Amino acid sequence: MIFGFVLPAVLAAGLLMYYISGRAVHIDKYSDTDRQARIYPDYSSTVIPPDIAPLNFMVQEDGSYYLARIYCDKGEAMEVSGRSPKIMIPAGRWHELLDKNRGGQLNFDIFVRADNNRWVKYRTITNNIAGENIDSYLVYRRMHPPFNYPKRGPIGIFERDLKSFDEKLLLDNHRQPIGCINCHTFLDKQPDKALLGVRNSKYGEMTLLMDGKTIRRIDRKLGYTTWHPSGRLAVFSIDKLPVMFHTARDVIYETVDMNSSLAYLVTDSNVVKTSPELSRSDRLETWPVWSADGRCLYYCSASKLWTDEAKMPPDGYDKIKYDLVRISYDVDSDKWGEAETVILSKDTGLSIAMPRTSPDGRWLTFCMQDYGFFPPWHQSSDLYIVDLKAAQETGRFEYRRLNINSDKSESWQSWSRNSRWIVFSSKRADGGFTRSYLSYIDEKGEAHKPLIVPQKDPAYYSYSMEAFNTPELTAGPIWAGAKQLERAVLRGSTEIIVKTPAASEANAVPGQVE
Repeated sequence: MIFGFVLPAVLAAGLLMYYISGRAVHIDKYSDTDRQARIYPDYSSTVIPPDIAPLNFMVQEDGSYYLARIYCDKGEAMEVSGRSPKIMIPAGRWHELLDKNRGGQLNFDIFVRADNNRWVKYRTITNNIAGENIDSYLVYRRMHPPFNYPKRGPIGIFERDLKSFDEKLLLDNHRQPIGCINCHTFLDKQPDKALLGVRNSKYGEMTLLMDGKTIRRIDRKLGYTTWHPSGRLAVFSIDKLPVMFHTARDVIYETVDMNSSLAYLVTDSNVVKTSPELSRSDRLETWPVWSADGRCLYYCSASKLWTDEAKMPPDGYDKIKYDLVRISYDVDSDKWGEAETVILSKDTGLSIAMPRTSPDGRWLTFCMQDYGFFPPWHQSSDLYIVDLKAAQETGRFEYRRLNINSDKSESWQSWSRNSRWIVFSSKRADGGFTRSYLSYIDEKGEAHKPLIVPQKDPAYYSYSMEAFNTPELTAGPIWAGAKQLERAVLRGSTEIIVKTPAASEANAVPGQVE
């Protein structure tokens, strides 16, 4: 591959000559085509962050030589050419070009030389460059599909610098017998305060609390967790989640919420509490998330249709549909209000899961699927949005389906701090492997065509056998690495001991759990 920029460029009556890095690439008597070149990944007609890593791509057209001209209204154009269909974009020039053209357009002109030595110029591919940055880092779990490898196979939590292709391992179970690693949660998207769940065969279940430059172990694994904006407490789910397998359905794996309730950890006293409203014996409560101001908690709740938790599958598991519920909270008095249902599953006909609120308090996104609580394993799962400002004015939570959905599973959204970007998980590429996608959310709450998180090798997603899930945007890098986190799991003594109730106990015992 040859990199460089245009010195002179001559275009007249079908004659084009580029001089690239001192070497001339002659393109004469090329023919135009009215279609765009097929490229992989599909980086076309979308909105891209002005600080994103180069969108390297492959030209999926037959040919013996390839040339891509990358240009905007301002700044020097770039040309990339070579015999390989892979277009590898120089990072320095890329970032300079995007930064100069915030709010403008980015263009790709693609030329392909066929085996008969004739050139074809494809219609220009155009993308818009957003004015707003995306958060600098993305933390995700990378793993092989579950149950295809002994002991679920390698699982790792990684941190990716979205401005480059740099990836750092935070913790995995490959080098050390860590066990299962999941559910990383950050306070206000800051990397210096986070919770990370671990299930270890030797040391048992635990949660790592990263606070500043210290890592402490909580003696229990917390479920789906959300930090209160004050940092004084974290609400989490207490779940009983067995897994089943289907033999003849589009859903291969099935996670059944046999029993769940909500509790919260008060961080300054290491005391776990719950409330009668959060732990009803006749309801399943899960997927908590705070409003941006911390004055109310959103979560998902469904009627519990069975009493025998040992029976698998339980009667009516495929008829369970969750409502979206909220409850007020006063952090100074530690008092909860009464729960109110804001979107009923009987009205939607679907089951609600994974609500997420934007940091500016304007939007709430969530998943809806045919039934159940775990969207990643349901192809029917789509993303929806509610305008919370309008809901406050009208008293009605009007929701709409985002136009970025596919016919495969969409799940696990994470908002950027400026409330202009979401990252979400999708199986749209092949229906099996979860990948992370970015989408720009404009001031009207409209989502723009997603782009997959770029990789240095543009062919990476075509051969990778790993899933990327639970993506969370963060403002900066986590100071700790694999050695520090491994040491906390395998060698450190448990420093935070709390009494976490089982799901049935939480339902029975309101208030503080001693």
